[in-house]
Amino acid sequence: MIVAGIDYSMTSPAICCHVGETWNVANCTFHYMVQRDKHLVITDQLKGSLYKEWTLPEQRFQNLASWSIDILLNYKVQSASLEGYAYGAGSKGLVFQIGENTGALKQQMWQHNIPFTISPPTVIKKYATGKGNSNKETMWDSFIEETGFNLFNILGQEEKKKWNPVSDMVDSYYLAKYIFETENNG
Repeated sequence: MIVAGIDYSMTSPAICCHVGETWNVANCTFHYMVQRDKHLVITDQLKGSLYKEWTLPEQRFQNLASWSIDILLNYKVQSASLEGYAYGAGSKGLVFQIGENTGALKQQMWQHNIPFTISPPTVIKKYATGKGNSNKETMWDSFIEETGFNLFNILGQEEKKKWNPVSDMVDSYYLAKYIFETENNG
């Protein structure tokens, strides 16, 4: 089974693709985007990309959606879980751009017949930690306890100081695991 978890944002998107019939972090590849090459790493399991330049919001949305679709098509993803909106997050006006950005991705997923579900952040947090209002640190603690895969060390980041792109990859991991288990047990 090939699934993807998508933590989609305008600044630090991450996609975890899992290939295999048994869930294991070793079967995951993490794709993420950064704006500077300081934390750009390319290994068998981590595939960092630099953020493309843009001049108009629509160009930005297209760049992000195309980056995501290329990954999903490359893996021949059978099902994806996209993190739902965190209502109350963001400033005035930004919420509309977030919606337009996500809409561009959803439109392309629909055009390419990639089935997806929307998973509310509270559901994924509860799934990962047992609490629907968990913070980044609690999500990280659950991830490191479960996987032992220290993304901070691999990216050369000081642990728990600057969260992106690590927290986005952790969220994408649990989104992928959630859809994997939902579809295998549902």
